Amino acid sequence: MNEYMNKICAELKTQMSAWRYEHTMGVMYTAAALAMRYDVNIEKAMLAGLLHDCAKTKAYPPERLLNLCQEHGVPISESEAKKPDLLHAKAGAYLALQKYGVYDQEILQAISCHTTGRPNMTLLDKILYIADFIEPGRDEALNLPQVRELAFVKLEDCLLRILEDSLVYLEKKKDIIDPMTSETYKYYIKQLKK
Repeated sequence: MNEYMNKICAELKTQMSAWRYEHTMGVMYTAAALAMRYDVNIEKAMLAGLLHDCAKTKAYPPERLLNLCQEHGVPISESEAKKPDLLHAKAGAYLALQKYGVYDQEILQAISCHTTGRPNMTLLDKILYIADFIEPGRDEALNLPQVRELAFVKLEDCLLRILEDSLVYLEKKKDIIDPMTSETYKYYIKQLKK
């Protein structure tokens, strides 16, 4: 890890709960492992992993996320307006740019879609989305052992499995489902059939 990332780590450690910081480190290193497996720039994957939850700190409760996005023209879906903590991905991309000086659009995009996915994801998008789901600290997700194994065998199949499991989980919980998650799932089901 370079000096720049070390500084970000030190700052995030003071702003995040112990669990959130540990999760962030897990995502960063899992993203690096997946990047090595799929021949993606490791530093980009690590930086995306490090900053993916930078808007999930004590300084950014849901109401502040909503205000931040409204003030800076970040698009807000109906589901995000109802449940502003869903905005942490988009707000995180904004903070990665404005607060942490990340100008790489591929990294910013991966951060922005790491909770919902999006149709036609880049390899980095997929890696961050999957790393967030399978990092070592996670233990409650559906089918986790199989999903972890699949992540290093066939990335697209893993992505589809996580999307499907997430939709099932949210439906059972009767929680808000961001339409982008459903759209992403439908997109990859079509891709699989081609």
